[in-house]
Amino acid sequence: MKRPKLRELKEAVTSLLKGPYTHPFPAQPTPLPAWIRGRPTYDPEGCIGCGACAEVCPVRAIEVRDEARDDGTWWRTLVLHFDNCVFCGECMRACTTQQGVALSQDYELSGFDRSTMVETVEKQLVVCELCGGRITARDHLAWIHRRLGPVAAANPTLYLATHDALGLRESAPRDGRPLDRSDIQRVLCPACRRSVTLMDEWGPVL
Repeated sequence: MKRPKLRELKEAVTSLLKGPYTHPFPAQPTPLPAWIRGRPTYDPEGCIGCGACAEVCPVRAIEVRDEARDDGTWWRTLVLHFDNCVFCGECMRACTTQQGVALSQDYELSGFDRSTMVETVEKQLVVCELCGGRITARDHLAWIHRRLGPVAAANPTLYLATHDALGLRESAPRDGRPLDRSDIQRVLCPACRRSVTLMDEWGPVL
């Protein structure tokens, strides 16, 4: 019985003199390896507002909100909820541009108010000039236009939306008239683009 007691006494004295074996967190930051996965962060310039990150998030920590403003424009807000995030990295992997969202090394997210554990990025939406439906974010169309290069001229929605962003085009009002060939040169959603194309090829559908 004496030997175990002496060993325990030795360990107690050693711990008292040398200090704890564990890292003194939070008094000192914990050394982090380069591969650690911390909270995702948005890059407003790299993000195009496509919403691909929200589609693949396994815990639905990313919320997509499409809302109209008083000036008649539509805006998309991507809201990342840190309190639900599991730092899996799927949002970064699925990012269309590979520059819109990335995992940081910030892992200490403790707090007392969950409403503060969010990060947002806003993008203006492009709407169809016929039905008023939301197409996608303006930056998304601009990114597709840049990727396609000259081929983008084959799609009026792509180059007209780019012209709108530069203030180079004014859309003429339709005044409730039936579809005609001039409607081809409008920013349209896929369904309305199909209707206008069919009308141009086969004439008005009775």
